[in-house]
Amino acid sequence: MRKKKPTVRERKIAIDPNPQGNLKPLGGGQYDDWNNWLASRTSLALPVNQMDDDRATEATVAVFSGMIALKPADPIEGILISQLVAANQTSLEMYRRAWALSSEYFEARTKYLALADKAARTVASLTERFDHHRGRGQQQITVKHVTVNADQALVAEQVLTGKPDHTAVLTAITEKPIQIVAESIEPEAAGMGRKKE
Repeated sequence: MRKKKPTVRERKIAIDPNPQGNLKPLGGGQYDDWNNWLASRTSLALPVNQMDDDRATEATVAVFSGMIALKPADPIEGILISQLVAANQTSLEMYRRAWALSSEYFEARTKYLALADKAARTVASLTERFDHHRGRGQQQITVKHVTVNADQALVAEQVLTGKPDHTAVLTAITEKPIQIVAESIEPEAAGMGRKKE
């Protein structure tokens, strides 16, 4: 008997050619369909009783306020913020459950604490990715150059941005080689010291 091929239904999808992006502060996208979808999935991922409308609404408003405060610039940041929120809430919920148990449930408490720690590490990892994405991998290096001559001192500060170019940093530190005032002393080879007379 031959297997019947699955029927594929066509879906007609209409995408707004002029997106408003009214909810961009929530999901980072120009399309509010995306922003609504991400926001609704984030609110459903919260560790609250979704049947308790008052509690679920309170949690959703709080989380959405936090997401808006982080100001996602694009959908990638929206995704990272959404995952950050869910992982953070999971971590806090696991900590709460761990400490709600009495001390005789040591193994269960330890398991909850391990899960809370794992979720907290996920939050740290996502935060790092979020910072990296937002900064586009750029670093800022501040170089201070101090020159002291007799009674005068010059302090120059230079800020370099972008991907670090170590040769540029080295040339920015000194423009001319440092003069050696004392006579140069050649190092002696190990075990080959000269006897002093």
